[in-house]
Amino acid sequence: MKDRKYIKIPNKITDKSFEMIQDEIDEKHPGYQFKSDIEAAIIKRAIHTTADFDYLNTLSFKQDAIKKVKHVLTHKGAIYTDTTMALSGINKRKLDELGVKYHCLIAEPETFKMAKEKSITRSMAAIELAAQDETEKMFVVGNAPTALYKIIDMQQAGKLDAAVVIGVPVGFVEAKESKVALDESEIPSIVNIDRKGGSNLAAALVNAISYNLDLIEGD
Repeated sequence: MKDRKYIKIPNKITDKSFEMIQDEIDEKHPGYQFKSDIEAAIIKRAIHTTADFDYLNTLSFKQDAIKKVKHVLTHKGAIYTDTTMALSGINKRKLDELGVKYHCLIAEPETFKMAKEKSITRSMAAIELAAQDETEKMFVVGNAPTALYKIIDMQQAGKLDAAVVIGVPVGFVEAKESKVALDESEIPSIVNIDRKGGSNLAAALVNAISYNLDLIEGD
């Protein structure tokens, strides 16, 4: 058997990946400048997760969203995801260290009941249920455009108090449109202005911020 030489230590694989990402940015996007160290960390984490360099230009940060995420994470807030996949991808050991609560209500019996009674999606029903939580909260949406629309509508109606939203649903039907609507709203948000996204990206964005809290000014 041929003795293949390759990196086997996890942290060295990650470090090498980020070196390669920066090298490719320098080569294929000469002159590209990140707006801040924390945006660089977030965007590079998005690229690392997806191998897609389009995120250099399509991730949008509005209304001091990064600082808002930090506030939720450092003040024992709550995270609500639209899928179990997004929740599973978030580093919960880090959240536990910070005292952050985390939930995905999509499979809860109450969610099924409300969705059926109101003829709405389970993602929409989950937002209504999350709105009952008085904890400072952020929403992390990687799959359901209807969840983003529900957040926007409830926030504008004064029925929801979302501190910040990470909105990156992937797909075709209303995926881009819902993200544009969130981006244009008054809600602090991180969105990807494109069809691309997904639960893996949503989780990666949370992780990128939680790993780099020291890069963010303020409390």
